[in-house]
Amino acid sequence: MVLTTALAGLIMVFLLGSLRPVNMGAIALVAAFLLCSLNGIATGDLLDEFPVSLLITLVGVTFLFGIAKSNGTIDWLVRLAMSAVRGRKQLMPWIVFLTATALAAIGAASPAAVAIVAPIGIAFAVKHRASPLLNGLMAVNGAAAGSFSPVGVLGTIALGAAAEHGLTIDPLVLFGATFGFNVIVALGTVVIFRNHGISALEQTDDLPDGAGIGGAVATRTRPETRVRVEQVVTLTGILAMVVAVTGFGVDTGVASLSVAVVLALLFGKTAQAGATSIAWPVVLLVCGIVTYISVMEQLGVVDALGQGVTAVGAPLVAALLLCLIGGVVSAFASTTGILGALVPLSAPLLLSGHLDATALLAALCVSSSVVDASPFSTNGALIVANVPEHQRTATYRVLLLWGAALIIVAPLASWGMLVVLL
Repeated sequence: MVLTTALAGLIMVFLLGSLRPVNMGAIALVAAFLLCSLNGIATGDLLDEFPVSLLITLVGVTFLFGIAKSNGTIDWLVRLAMSAVRGRKQLMPWIVFLTATALAAIGAASPAAVAIVAPIGIAFAVKHRASPLLNGLMAVNGAAAGSFSPVGVLGTIALGAAAEHGLTIDPLVLFGATFGFNVIVALGTVVIFRNHGISALEQTDDLPDGAGIGGAVATRTRPETRVRVEQVVTLTGILAMVVAVTGFGVDTGVASLSVAVVLALLFGKTAQAGATSIAWPVVLLVCGIVTYISVMEQLGVVDALGQGVTAVGAPLVAALLLCLIGGVVSAFASTTGILGALVPLSAPLLLSGHLDATALLAALCVSSSVVDASPFSTNGALIVANVPEHQRTATYRVLLLWGAALIIVAPLASWGMLVVLL
């Protein structure tokens, strides 16, 4: 009865969060309270399950990134990357990919990285008669490629959830595997979409210098590459945070929040603007889902599910099922939310020793993130919003088909490459 109730509650959380304009995390917290009430768990015990450490990490990372965006550091990095094209438009998709990767790898949330890079890449494509959809998809692929770095938002969530369940995961292998898989996806994306939408663009006038699409400003021929003192300090702070986390094992949340506070004390004006970039909806979403899963663990639901997956009798089949679940749910819901739920649910299989834990976790991460190109996800919606208006309906339909294909292909391919072969 407890198992059925808890699973029904989790399904309802994802359904309501996807179908109604209510934060999924808020729904999860209410569902966790109801689940506790039905099973005699005190409210105080419920609050003990709230992931304070994760909250600090998300707040610290997004606060630091918000300051870097508000003082122009991120824009400077993007312009510098764009200037590397030097008129060779065939390189632009890869500049977009690598720029989004770098932003996500240093702590930007995936939608934030896409929101910064995709409009610029799409505007460039329109001006130079290249494929807007290709540049948009490369931004999404790049963000997915960088998000699982040791200091990336999704990497922090996945590694933190694994550590809480006693799993030993190599963070560099996890990052390398997810990055490598997304490079392969990017190669396929270039082959499939390099000419998409170009004929439609030829029917429109060139954008004048400085014109934008969906609020984005087109890149200039000779972008400003000078860097101010505040930007130098910010870059130094970000580098110090990365070194502290990767080299000395400092907690990501503590390190990023410390750098953000120092920057806020030094440069108060931009810090105020940066504070508005703290991803409170993401914080609520992830913490709410994790809290609900923690209650399920306390009630023994996760162990029962793990035993059920293990009871399949074939660990490889169980791993494939988990990857498919991650792909399907993430295409319609939050990647951060499904990772917060999927890692604990797969913990018994990861701990069984039948499969390499890092490889399986990498496959789960890939399956849950590559499908962010779906038009139902934030990243996919950003592409649709920024392409030329006369291409939006066609872009939506293409992304719908592309997302549907990835739901099947990504889990199968990641399972085959990372779990079966490794």
